[in-house]
Amino acid sequence: MSAAGEALRLERITCAFTGRDGTRYEAVRDATLAVGAHEFVSVVGPTGCGKTTLLNAAAGLLSPVSGQVLVQGVPLTGINAEAGYLFQADALMPWKTALDNVAVGLLLRGVAMREAHERAREWLGRVGLRAFADRFPHELSGGMRKRVALAQTLILDPKLLLMDEPFSALDVQTRSLMENELLALWQLDRKSVLFVTHDLEEAIALSDRVIVLSAGPASRPVAEFAIDLKRPRDVAEVRLVPDFLDVHRSIWACLREEVSRAHAASAATA
Repeated sequence: MSAAGEALRLERITCAFTGRDGTRYEAVRDATLAVGAHEFVSVVGPTGCGKTTLLNAAAGLLSPVSGQVLVQGVPLTGINAEAGYLFQADALMPWKTALDNVAVGLLLRGVAMREAHERAREWLGRVGLRAFADRFPHELSGGMRKRVALAQTLILDPKLLLMDEPFSALDVQTRSLMENELLALWQLDRKSVLFVTHDLEEAIALSDRVIVLSAGPASRPVAEFAIDLKRPRDVAEVRLVPDFLDVHRSIWACLREEVSRAHAASAATA
Protein backbone atom coordinates (compact mmCIF):
# COMPACT_ATOMS: atom_id res chain seq x y z
CA MET A 1 0.00 0.00 0.00
CA SER A 2 1.46 3.38 -0.99
CA ALA A 3 1.71 6.16 1.58
CA ALA A 4 -0.63 8.26 -0.57
CA GLY A 5 -3.38 5.69 -0.10
CA GLU A 6 -3.01 5.43 3.65
CA ALA A 7 -5.13 7.11 6.31
CA LEU A 8 -2.85 5.82 9.07
CA ARG A 9 0.52 4.12 9.36
CA LEU A 10 2.25 2.92 12.49
CA GLU A 11 5.85 2.60 11.34
CA ARG A 12 8.04 0.29 13.42
CA ILE A 13 6.73 1.68 16.69
CA THR A 14 7.83 0.50 20.12
CA CYS A 15 5.74 1.38 23.16
CA ALA A 16 7.18 0.78 26.62
CA PHE A 17 6.12 1.45 30.19
CA THR A 18 8.03 1.62 33.46
CA GLY A 19 6.61 -0.35 36.38
CA ARG A 20 6.52 0.66 40.01
CA ASP A 21 9.69 -1.31 40.63
CA GLY A 22 11.47 0.51 37.82
CA THR A 23 11.43 -2.38 35.37
CA ARG A 24 10.75 -1.60 31.71
CA TYR A 25 7.89 -3.40 30.00
CA GLU A 26 7.60 -3.34 26.22
CA ALA A 27 3.97 -3.75 25.23
CA VAL A 28 4.70 -3.40 21.51
CA ARG A 29 8.04 -3.70 19.73
CA ASP A 30 8.93 -2.68 16.18
CA ALA A 31 5.27 -2.93 15.08
CA THR A 32 4.16 -1.78 11.64
CA LEU A 33 0.61 -1.66 10.34
CA ALA A 34 -1.38 0.57 8.01
CA VAL A 35 -5.00 1.45 7.33
CA GLY A 36 -5.87 2.51 3.81
CA ALA A 37 -8.25 5.27 2.86
CA HIS A 38 -11.84 4.00 3.28
CA GLU A 39 -10.55 0.66 4.62
CA PHE A 40 -12.00 -1.23 7.60
CA VAL A 41 -9.17 -3.01 9.42
CA SER A 42 -9.57 -5.15 12.55
CA VAL A 43 -6.83 -6.20 14.95
CA VAL A 44 -7.08 -9.45 16.91
CA GLY A 45 -4.68 -11.14 19.29
CA PRO A 46 -4.31 -12.75 22.72
CA THR A 47 -5.27 -10.88 25.87
CA GLY A 48 -2.58 -8.40 26.85
CA CYS A 49 -0.91 -8.29 23.44
CA GLY A 50 -1.03 -4.49 23.08
CA LYS A 51 -4.10 -3.96 20.91
CA THR A 52 -5.30 -0.95 22.89
CA THR A 53 -1.74 0.36 23.06
CA LEU A 54 -1.70 0.54 19.26
CA LEU A 55 -5.01 2.43 19.26
CA ASN A 56 -3.72 4.89 21.86
CA ALA A 57 -0.59 5.50 19.78
CA ALA A 58 -2.76 6.09 16.69
CA ALA A 59 -4.89 8.56 18.68
CA GLY A 60 -1.85 10.47 19.91
CA LEU A 61 -2.67 9.58 23.52
CA LEU A 62 0.60 7.66 23.79
CA SER A 63 3.96 8.55 22.25
CA PRO A 64 6.05 5.61 21.02
CA VAL A 65 9.59 5.43 22.37
CA SER A 66 10.74 4.69 18.83
CA GLY A 67 9.20 4.64 15.37
CA GLN A 68 6.53 7.03 14.20
CA VAL A 69 2.82 7.43 13.59
CA LEU A 70 1.85 8.87 10.21
CA VAL A 71 -1.59 10.36 9.54
CA GLN A 72 -2.23 10.73 5.81
CA GLY A 73 1.53 10.57 5.36
CA VAL A 74 2.31 13.31 7.88
CA PRO A 75 4.09 12.49 11.19
CA LEU A 76 1.71 12.81 14.13
CA THR A 77 2.60 15.25 16.89
CA GLY A 78 0.20 15.51 19.80
CA ILE A 79 -3.43 14.41 19.62
CA ASN A 80 -4.69 13.01 16.32
CA ALA A 81 -7.25 15.63 15.28
CA GLU A 82 -8.34 13.47 12.31
CA ALA A 83 -9.50 10.59 14.53
CA GLY A 84 -12.61 9.77 16.51
CA TYR A 85 -12.20 7.26 19.35
CA LEU A 86 -14.99 4.94 20.49
CA PHE A 87 -14.03 3.32 23.80
CA GLN A 88 -15.00 -0.02 25.28
CA ALA A 89 -16.58 1.59 28.35
CA ASP A 90 -19.31 4.21 28.17
CA ALA A 91 -17.80 7.67 27.91
CA LEU A 92 -21.08 9.60 28.04
CA MET A 93 -21.55 12.38 30.56
CA PRO A 94 -24.26 11.16 32.97
CA TRP A 95 -25.56 14.64 33.76
CA LYS A 96 -26.26 15.42 30.09
CA THR A 97 -29.13 14.19 27.93
CA ALA A 98 -28.53 12.11 24.83
CA LEU A 99 -28.97 15.25 22.73
CA ASP A 100 -26.44 17.22 24.76
CA ASN A 101 -23.96 14.35 24.76
CA VAL A 102 -24.07 14.17 20.97
CA ALA A 103 -23.83 17.96 20.59
CA VAL A 104 -20.99 18.55 23.04
CA GLY A 105 -18.16 18.06 20.53
CA LEU A 106 -19.65 20.62 18.16
CA LEU A 107 -20.10 23.12 21.01
CA LEU A 108 -16.45 22.69 21.99
CA ARG A 109 -15.54 23.50 18.40
CA GLY A 110 -17.45 26.76 18.60
CA VAL A 111 -20.64 25.75 16.79
CA ALA A 112 -23.67 27.74 17.96
CA MET A 113 -26.00 25.96 20.37
CA ARG A 114 -28.99 25.94 18.03
CA GLU A 115 -27.03 24.51 15.08
CA ALA A 116 -25.29 21.96 17.31
CA HIS A 117 -28.62 20.71 18.64
CA GLU A 118 -30.14 20.54 15.16
CA ARG A 119 -27.24 18.45 13.90
CA ALA A 120 -27.33 16.31 17.06
CA ARG A 121 -31.04 15.57 16.52
CA GLU A 122 -30.26 14.56 12.94
CA TRP A 123 -27.58 12.14 14.13
CA LEU A 124 -29.81 10.70 16.83
CA GLY A 125 -32.31 10.06 14.04
CA ARG A 126 -29.64 8.26 12.02
CA VAL A 127 -28.99 5.87 14.90
CA GLY A 128 -32.69 5.39 15.63
CA LEU A 129 -32.89 7.47 18.81
CA ARG A 130 -34.64 10.68 17.80
CA ALA A 131 -37.43 9.97 20.30
CA PHE A 132 -34.90 9.56 23.13
CA ALA A 133 -33.13 12.91 22.77
CA ASP A 134 -34.15 14.09 26.25
CA ARG A 135 -33.21 10.87 28.06
CA PHE A 136 -30.19 10.69 30.34
CA PRO A 137 -27.67 7.83 29.94
CA HIS A 138 -29.02 5.93 32.95
CA GLU A 139 -32.44 5.91 31.26
CA LEU A 140 -31.07 4.17 28.16
CA SER A 141 -30.21 0.52 27.53
CA GLY A 142 -26.63 -0.55 26.84
CA GLY A 143 -27.30 -0.69 23.11
CA MET A 144 -28.89 2.76 23.15
CA ARG A 145 -25.89 4.22 24.97
CA LYS A 146 -23.61 2.75 22.32
CA ARG A 147 -25.76 4.36 19.63
CA VAL A 148 -25.43 7.73 21.39
CA ALA A 149 -21.67 7.27 21.64
CA LEU A 150 -21.49 6.38 17.95
CA ALA A 151 -23.47 9.49 17.01
CA GLN A 152 -21.29 11.57 19.37
CA THR A 153 -18.20 10.38 17.50
CA LEU A 154 -19.50 10.51 13.92
CA ILE A 155 -21.09 13.95 14.20
CA LEU A 156 -17.57 15.41 14.19
CA ASP A 157 -16.91 13.75 10.82
CA PRO A 158 -13.53 12.19 11.67
CA LYS A 159 -11.52 10.80 8.78
CA LEU A 160 -10.38 7.89 10.94
CA LEU A 161 -12.38 5.85 13.47
CA LEU A 162 -10.52 4.12 16.30
CA MET A 163 -12.72 1.54 18.02
CA ASP A 164 -11.69 -0.40 21.12
CA GLU A 165 -14.02 -3.39 21.54
CA PRO A 166 -17.02 -1.03 21.57
CA PHE A 167 -19.66 -3.78 21.62
CA SER A 168 -18.04 -6.34 23.92
CA ALA A 169 -20.31 -5.60 26.91
CA LEU A 170 -23.54 -6.05 24.94
CA ASP A 171 -25.68 -9.18 24.78
CA VAL A 172 -25.41 -11.27 21.62
CA GLN A 173 -28.57 -9.96 19.95
CA THR A 174 -27.86 -6.30 20.70
CA ARG A 175 -24.26 -6.73 19.61
CA SER A 176 -25.35 -8.09 16.25
CA LEU A 177 -27.73 -5.15 15.77
CA MET A 178 -24.97 -2.66 16.65
CA GLU A 179 -22.52 -4.30 14.27
CA ASN A 180 -25.03 -3.97 11.43
CA GLU A 181 -25.75 -0.38 12.50
CA LEU A 182 -22.04 0.39 12.32
CA LEU A 183 -21.70 -1.18 8.88
CA ALA A 184 -24.72 0.72 7.57
CA LEU A 185 -23.29 4.05 8.77
CA TRP A 186 -19.81 3.17 7.54
CA GLN A 187 -21.17 2.26 4.11
CA LEU A 188 -22.39 5.85 3.63
CA ASP A 189 -18.91 7.38 3.35
CA ARG A 190 -16.50 4.54 4.18
CA LYS A 191 -14.32 6.22 6.74
CA SER A 192 -11.04 4.53 7.56
CA VAL A 193 -11.48 2.29 10.62
CA LEU A 194 -9.04 0.61 12.98
CA PHE A 195 -11.13 -1.78 15.08
CA VAL A 196 -9.84 -3.81 18.04
CA THR A 197 -11.72 -6.92 19.13
CA HIS A 198 -11.25 -10.26 20.89
CA ASP A 199 -14.00 -11.75 18.74
CA LEU A 200 -12.59 -13.25 15.54
CA GLU A 201 -16.05 -13.71 14.00
CA GLU A 202 -16.81 -10.03 14.58
CA ALA A 203 -13.50 -9.03 13.00
CA ILE A 204 -14.18 -11.08 9.87
CA ALA A 205 -17.81 -9.99 9.54
CA LEU A 206 -16.95 -6.29 9.69
CA SER A 207 -13.59 -5.95 8.00
CA ASP A 208 -11.74 -5.63 4.72
CA ARG A 209 -8.59 -6.92 6.40
CA VAL A 210 -7.76 -8.66 9.71
CA ILE A 211 -4.35 -8.30 11.38
CA VAL A 212 -3.16 -10.83 13.96
CA LEU A 213 -0.85 -9.69 16.77
CA SER A 214 1.65 -11.95 18.47
CA ALA A 215 1.49 -12.81 22.14
CA GLY A 216 2.95 -10.14 24.39
CA PRO A 217 5.14 -8.70 25.68
CA ALA A 218 6.93 -7.03 22.76
CA SER A 219 3.96 -7.79 20.52
CA ARG A 220 3.91 -7.11 16.79
CA PRO A 221 1.74 -8.03 13.79
CA VAL A 222 2.55 -11.55 12.62
CA ALA A 223 -0.05 -12.05 9.86
CA GLU A 224 -2.77 -10.29 7.94
CA PHE A 225 -5.69 -11.65 5.97
CA ALA A 226 -7.80 -10.03 3.25
CA ILE A 227 -11.55 -10.56 3.77
CA ASP A 228 -13.03 -10.96 0.30
CA LEU A 229 -16.67 -11.17 1.30
CA LYS A 230 -19.25 -9.19 -0.64
CA ARG A 231 -20.64 -5.96 0.75
CA PRO A 232 -23.08 -4.87 2.01
CA ARG A 233 -23.09 -7.54 4.71
CA ASP A 234 -25.43 -8.76 7.40
CA VAL A 235 -23.18 -9.90 10.24
CA ALA A 236 -25.45 -12.81 11.20
CA GLU A 237 -25.96 -14.09 7.66
CA VAL A 238 -22.36 -13.69 6.49
CA ARG A 239 -21.21 -16.09 9.22
CA LEU A 240 -23.00 -18.90 7.36
CA VAL A 241 -21.24 -18.31 4.04
CA PRO A 242 -18.66 -21.02 3.15
CA ASP A 243 -16.00 -18.39 2.36
CA PHE A 244 -16.46 -16.99 5.87
CA LEU A 245 -15.78 -20.39 7.39
CA ASP A 246 -12.69 -20.84 5.22
CA VAL A 247 -11.11 -17.54 6.23
CA HIS A 248 -12.07 -18.10 9.87
CA ARG A 249 -10.25 -21.44 9.77
CA SER A 250 -7.13 -19.82 8.29
CA ILE A 251 -7.00 -16.93 10.76
CA TRP A 252 -7.76 -19.13 13.76
CA ALA A 253 -4.88 -21.44 12.88
CA CYS A 254 -2.56 -18.44 13.27
CA LEU A 255 -4.34 -16.87 16.22
CA ARG A 256 -4.57 -20.14 18.15
CA GLU A 257 -0.80 -20.46 18.14
CA GLU A 258 -0.39 -16.98 19.65
CA VAL A 259 -3.12 -17.59 22.24
CA SER A 260 -1.39 -20.83 23.25
CA ARG A 261 1.91 -18.97 23.62
CA ALA A 262 0.23 -16.33 25.79
CA HIS A 263 -1.34 -18.97 28.04
CA ALA A 264 1.96 -20.83 28.38
CA ALA A 265 3.76 -17.63 29.35
CA SER A 266 1.09 -16.81 31.93
CA ALA A 267 1.33 -20.29 33.45
CA ALA A 268 5.11 -20.04 33.65
CA THR A 269 4.96 -16.80 35.65
CA ALA A 270 2.05 -17.83 37.91
